[in-house]
Formats: sequence, C-alpha cells, structure tokens
Amino acid sequence: MPDFEKILREVKHPGRGDRDIVELGMVKDVAVDGAKAVITLGFPKRRDPLTEYLVGSVRAAVIRNCPEMESVEVKTVVDEAAEKAKKDELGTEMVEQVKHIVAVASGKGGVGKSTVAVNLAIALARLGYRVGLADADVYGPSIPTMTATEGETPLMEQTETGDWLVPIEKYGVKWMSIGYFAERGQALIWRGPMACGALKQMILQVKWGALDFLLVDMPPGTGDIHISFLQDVPVEGAVVVTTPQNVALADVEKSVAMLNNPGIGKPIFGLVENMSWFTPAELPENKYYIFGRDGGKAMAERLGLELLGQIPLVQGIRENGDKGEPTALGTGPDGEAFLALARRLAEKLG
Repeated sequence: MPDFEKILREVKHPGRGDRDIVELGMVKDVAVDGAKAVITLGFPKRRDPLTEYLVGSVRAAVIRNCPEMESVEVKTVVDEAAEKAKKDELGTEMVEQVKHIVAVASGKGGVGKSTVAVNLAIALARLGYRVGLADADVYGPSIPTMTATEGETPLMEQTETGDWLVPIEKYGVKWMSIGYFAERGQALIWRGPMACGALKQMILQVKWGALDFLLVDMPPGTGDIHISFLQDVPVEGAVVVTTPQNVALADVEKSVAMLNNPGIGKPIFGLVENMSWFTPAELPENKYYIFGRDGGKAMAERLGLELLGQIPLVQGIRENGDKGEPTALGTGPDGEAFLALARRLAEKLG
C-alpha cells in the first residue's frame, strides 16, 4: 500500500506558512479499496478560501504518486459535528464595491486573451481608474508570470465573517490568481465542479475593496465552467478577444452564442482584435498583415458588435510579457493601442 502520509505531506497550505496538511491535522481519513482511494480533509466551520485548491492538490498528488489508482476521490468535512451554516456559503459582499465586473473571454486558446486582459487592466489604471484583475484561467494561470509576481503569496485575513484573501498589488492594479498558490510546474488536476469552485473563490473570497473595474481573465472555451461562473458571479458583461485568422474567428461565434444564451444573458461590450498586424519596433509606421486583414472588424460587423480595438503584433509584447513588464506601461504603438482600448471601454461603460 502506498505511503499516503508521505504523499500528502507534499501538499502545503499556502495560507498557513506553507505547513503541510498532515502537520495541520487536516487529513481526517484515508480509505483504500482495491484501486480506489478516498481521502477526507477536515476544515473548520469558517470557510477556507483555498479549499478547492487544496482538494485539487491532494488529488493531483495521489494521482502523480499512485498511477495504479484508477479512482481518487477527495471529500471535505467540517471539524465540528455541526453542519456548515448557510452564511458560510460564498456570497458577493466582497464585490459589492466594484462598479464594473468585466469578463475577458475567447472562443479558443492562443489568441492572447491573458495578454489583452493584463495590459487592459494596466491601461485602465494609467487612466486613473481603480482596477483589479482575477486570473480565472485555473488550468493555465499566467498572470504571476506576466506581472513578475511569481513567488509572492497573497495574505489571508481572518475576520468574524470568514477568511479573505488579500490581492497582490503592482503597477496600480490588484491581482489575484490560483497561480500564486500552486508550486512551479504543479499540475492542477481538477474536474469541472472543482475548477469552478476554485474560480469563484478567486473572485468572491478576495478583499478587493472599492474598484472601478474588476477584469476576469476567463479560461478559453465555452464549457460548463464558464456557464456556471457566469450564472453565479455578478458579471456585468464581456469583452471577446480574437485574432484575424479564420480559425479564431470561427470560435468567436461560440463565445457570442454562449453569452447571448437566455440562461446567461450577458451583454458583449465588443470584440478586441489581437495581432491585427505586425509592426517592427524599428519601423513603427509599417504594418504587415500576416494573419489576415480586418477579420475581427468584419466579424464584429456581421455579429452586430463594436470592434473596441485592434492590437498590433510587436515583438516587445511577447518579450515584455515574459519579463513581467506589460507593454501597456510603455509608449510604443502597442502601449498606445491598449490605452485607446481602455479609453473606449471606459467610455462605453460610463
């Protein structure tokens, strides 16, 4: 039988000084029946903002160390005998001081959605707005890398009403991401409901304070996670990111259809066409339409949406993103494009 104590000691609680869950007494039971393992974790009645993260980390640790296990289930119980009170459920009090919650979505990956989200947040902050960004892409969180905040861990503030995460602040923006809690290279093996729970915690259990804009970097696609999130979180509307390529434009319609679905009914503030043309840094006036020309503009017209902005492909966007210095901090054509996008979105939402 595998040494589950050793395996579970790999799982650290980032909010408790990185002590492992065995040391913290959170492992209440480990039951193995053939190729099936059931691990039970105990939490206090006060909601732990990292519950879903810890559940996913335990499952990942067991799967990684015990490939012979065909089924791994992680259950949670309350340490006290009493059941959780209804008030312990996630509410929306932490976003009540946020004027606009805007989802940044895309029909497919690879279109630069996170790049647009990060730079739009910084551009809005440069215009004087109070801004936060929640990295809701729980399978591929990239905000810590793009903002050079890797290695930082948000503080956890305990109050009578619950435990709340305090976002990281840099470049005039408040940042929150599941990536702050996952170790480098750690795979988060989550099923849909677990991922959706973690996603909502990254927004609803964060002490945002008063904000003009809270941008939510959504996972790419149009699955159950997106639908559940949009139904449970008071998102005002969405911005959809695409590139001029036909393969990306085809998926825009899926995102638009999902957002327009009567069960969701979220307005679409417009499209953002990323990588609209290539502009060499040394020749800022030159434009090379390597992915096609005005595909996003044509799609916006066909769908009856506004094209909020066109972002050029400049080598600095990639380089600065990798260094954690978003291009919206600068004054080049790419930085100016993000400022123009921020102005238009702010005008549109009033």
